Amino acid sequence: MAEELLLENDAKHSTHLTKPLLAVAFLASFGSSMLYGYNLAVVNSPAQYIKDFYNETMIETYDWSPDEKLLTVLYSLTVSIFAIGGMTGALLVGKLVTKYGRKGTLVRATVLVFIGGALMGSSRACRMPAMVIVGRFITGVHSGISLSVVPMYLGEIAPKNLRGFLGLVPSIHICLGVFIAQVLGLHELLGKEEHWPLLLSLVVFPTLVQLMLLPWFPESPRYLLIDKGDVDATIAALKWYRLKGNIQAEVEEMQEEQRSLSSIETISVRGLLMDRCVRWQVITIAVVNVGMQLSGIDAIWFYTNDIFKNAGIPEPYIQYTTVGTGAIEVISGMLGCFTIERLGRRPLMIGGFLFMAFCCVGITLSILFQAQLSFMRYISVGCVVGIIAGFCIGPAGVPFLITAELFKQSHRPAAYTVAGCLNWLSNFTIGFVFPFLEIATGPYCYLIFCAICLGVAIYTIFVIPETKNKTFMEISQMFASKNNILKEELTPNGHVKLAVMNGYGTLGQPD
Repeated sequence: MAEELLLENDAKHSTHLTKPLLAVAFLASFGSSMLYGYNLAVVNSPAQYIKDFYNETMIETYDWSPDEKLLTVLYSLTVSIFAIGGMTGALLVGKLVTKYGRKGTLVRATVLVFIGGALMGSSRACRMPAMVIVGRFITGVHSGISLSVVPMYLGEIAPKNLRGFLGLVPSIHICLGVFIAQVLGLHELLGKEEHWPLLLSLVVFPTLVQLMLLPWFPESPRYLLIDKGDVDATIAALKWYRLKGNIQAEVEEMQEEQRSLSSIETISVRGLLMDRCVRWQVITIAVVNVGMQLSGIDAIWFYTNDIFKNAGIPEPYIQYTTVGTGAIEVISGMLGCFTIERLGRRPLMIGGFLFMAFCCVGITLSILFQAQLSFMRYISVGCVVGIIAGFCIGPAGVPFLITAELFKQSHRPAAYTVAGCLNWLSNFTIGFVFPFLEIATGPYCYLIFCAICLGVAIYTIFVIPETKNKTFMEISQMFASKNNILKEELTPNGHVKLAVMNGYGTLGQPD
């Protein structure tokens, strides 16, 4: 049966972007990645209304009025609990994708959005602030799962020459989610006090679309073959996504990886951290995932209005300035998506982080001198836009993409768990600490972000190789010398000791 499917079409190996590939990329991102971006920015516009709600309910329940500091802490908790939920979801990724598959995990995770959306939407009517916080936590769990699973799924179904393009489709939807939250948060739309619960609960509608359509698409072919050993289902899935062309080369590449991992079970997080054969890959995903969050982008997303207010932008114009930055995000994300296969991963990462570092210095200087030079407020806005553009072009999506590319099937779920936890922990740290950091250090806090951006750019220059148009096997071999496993790569008869080294040896030729 499998042989018949393979020989059904003897055309050239298909690497074109097909309608099913594009459809599943947009559908998976629309109901998952876009919600992450939406939830990042949606609390920005109704911030004062949420604080007022907390104040009113405490007076009603406890006959006690909290001070401004406590309200700031509660609001910071509302913002940052989303990241705690995300980290919880990231911890579940490894087990979920191994048990249910990539697509299966995304479909099952949708129930979390409906629960979280219902809690947030009914919180004001029930006069229960805890429902907002719990709802944010639950939607965070969903985002923690999907933020790892979507790029893993797309990375595994994409041909190698389109892996970068499809891998950045989720980042476009993240930017789109931020933009939609900013537009809907305008006072003319849902930015009024009575509408903020609806604004928070709108996440259920994209998820409903995903739940209705995604189950009709096939599971990841790599998961079907390497994890489940189902050759027929693998070939059927590949033919669905490729439509025409000989897929035998792709099946053979998967089988080569399967053979290299034949004696290895799916690696746990502890096993990943202890495995010296992937030491530099683990360090790399740690650096880029922590760096992308501590670059200051989350501080800008969470507290855009406050940043513009401190920069001297008149109050009536702040919400429109914020929406303008959202439009820049979407355009920059699309630019990165359409240039990554031409330029590669490294240039987008290096250029993005260096440009963000430059803009962080610009924000600091503009805030310091805006009292003496009135035009500095416009420099500040320009630098905020620059940070957002630099981030969305490269650092927004490349870390998730290369987390899939640097590891083979046995290590990939654990790698996404580690990357996701570090990503979300950094997200929580920024969301909770930034208001107090800004109070303590003023505009100099952006110099901290500058140093982090420079550090990640330097690391990328000297450590991370270019992975464009490379198979997962080829990429794993590129790290062999860094992991100091060359001397052990061959057995006495000249064959590669792939099993001993968890499949991460450098391929050699027999003597």
